[in-house]
Amino acid sequence: MGASASIPTCWYNLLADLPFELPPDLPCPSDERPRRVKIPPALIRQELDRRRLIPIPEEVSDRYQQWRPTPLRRARDFERAIGTDCAIYYKYEGGNLSGSHKLTTAVAQAYFYRNAGASCLTVGTGAGQWGTAVAAACGMFGLGCMVYMVRSSYEAKPYRKTMMELLGATVVPSPSDRTVIGRRALATGEVDGTLSLALAEALEDSTDPGTCFATGSGETYTLLHQTVMGLEAAEQLEAIDARVDVIVAALGAGSNLAGLAFPFLGPAFAGARAVRVVSVEPAACPKLTRGRYAYDFTDASGQTPLQKMYTLGHDFAPAAMHAGGLRYHGSAKLIGALRHRGLIDALAVHQTAAFSSAVEFTKAEGILPAPESAHAIRGAVLEAQRADEAGAPQTIVISVSGHGLLDLAAYESYGQGTMVDTTVSSGDIERALANLPDVSGLAGGGVDGS
Repeated sequence: MGASASIPTCWYNLLADLPFELPPDLPCPSDERPRRVKIPPALIRQELDRRRLIPIPEEVSDRYQQWRPTPLRRARDFERAIGTDCAIYYKYEGGNLSGSHKLTTAVAQAYFYRNAGASCLTVGTGAGQWGTAVAAACGMFGLGCMVYMVRSSYEAKPYRKTMMELLGATVVPSPSDRTVIGRRALATGEVDGTLSLALAEALEDSTDPGTCFATGSGETYTLLHQTVMGLEAAEQLEAIDARVDVIVAALGAGSNLAGLAFPFLGPAFAGARAVRVVSVEPAACPKLTRGRYAYDFTDASGQTPLQKMYTLGHDFAPAAMHAGGLRYHGSAKLIGALRHRGLIDALAVHQTAAFSSAVEFTKAEGILPAPESAHAIRGAVLEAQRADEAGAPQTIVISVSGHGLLDLAAYESYGQGTMVDTTVSSGDIERALANLPDVSGLAGGGVDGS
């Protein structure tokens, strides 16, 4: 049974309660002319704002009413299926046109970009959730939309492309021959693509005056927009007198994890009840568990400003896997800083284990989770097992960030036993990390963020 909530009127800004300063962004060290990212002043102000609550514009709030608030439900049948004494709740974000939490920031960004004079947004997308969300949001605000979709996902998830095109977007598999960086990748034999490469193509294709690149997960303002998830969840838990001990969410770059966790984590910094936050990532792209906390580019172009993050290297090419939205090489800088200081935990899981838990969840709860959410569900199972073994049952809240109804090919692969687990070698990680940019000569490059 779900708990009721109202749509928040403000976004929650963790920067107001953060007990340390984030390492500054650094200029691109490349000799080439850096790519200029055209960001509306309103979003830049949100990136720098230190107010705890930032009002949601009325027009954005009106759009949110199409699907928000989203339900928070207790997974009692799933608890019985896995034999745990823990109470497990899940915040379900799959009940909107895009099928994921991504629409929450896509609507906000499209609103601010339109007000700043943009006529078209270009985006890079992995599994297609972000591309679908932006296509939907652009339709709401009269904008064009160009989507560069990682080729391995483009081919494995054809109905994502269909959905985006129905919403008016143009969808191109990445790497493509439309951009310099795409042609360069194709010439070297890179066919499957990476999210970092798709982002670089989208950025390169945003040179026209009215065309702007929009990012779905890594920037601080995207994390801010998603906090409606956690604000709703806090109200829903309070309504049933439940107190959360552990929050579990999958990690691509961080907006899903931040959206649910930050409204609980910030008050804990200010002295409220502590909450453990667990990020779950694929073993095939283990940035928080095996990456390095360092300055890196946010895409594969080597021409963006540098952010301090946990990274596997901007040219790291993870193996093809079904959770395409989790194949990003790095973390959001805010997530990276929290992890670096031990304020959030992380674990990596194989995709067969994730899908095993997702199938159990589907049978018990009647919801088919996206492959990304399958990782969060697996993380919650591991957390419940740990708590049960310690004899200290806990209340666990999971972000089920989207549905898997367009990911049935992945579930078919799992069911037929053809799904393959990939473990990244230390050598592959070290080779990618060897190409991290040299920041020793840049202003602020000596800041370690600790």
